[in-house]
Amino acid sequence: MTQALWWTLSIALIVIGLAGIVLPALPGTVFVFAGILLGAWIDDFTRVGGFAVGAVAVLAALAWLMDYVAAVLGAKRAGASRLAIIGAALGTVAGLFMGLVGVLFMPLVGAAIGEFIARREHGQAVRVGIATWLGLLAGMLAKFVLAFMMIGIFVVALLW
Repeated sequence: MTQALWWTLSIALIVIGLAGIVLPALPGTVFVFAGILLGAWIDDFTRVGGFAVGAVAVLAALAWLMDYVAAVLGAKRAGASRLAIIGAALGTVAGLFMGLVGVLFMPLVGAAIGEFIARREHGQAVRVGIATWLGLLAGMLAKFVLAFMMIGIFVVALLW
């Protein structure tokens, strides 16, 4: 493969990774990290060395952790049942088939339905749904910030 094709693949992985931050079916920060690692490899790690790749790897791991922690913390803080958390996960999967709006709002619906099934209380179900949704949005925002930090480190190392 020519270097131009390798660089195109590297950039494509980073762009797909950014899309994956919003779409839960794609491991966004993993793709961003893979694109950065490929970019470093293309250049034989001369400009983007071990320190930069290590820093990006730490940020990728932190972003991956945020994926799981944020929604669960939001749900747990509102006193969510196990069914609410399962409902949020199922809502996320269902939302994939409904486009961006579905991805953003179906976890809220799934968590609320799961909580309602578990406790049969409307007010609690709505609170848990909203708390889970806010947790997901906070996690998504944190992943965006971390992904752009990863890209920033890569670009600075590449151009420095």
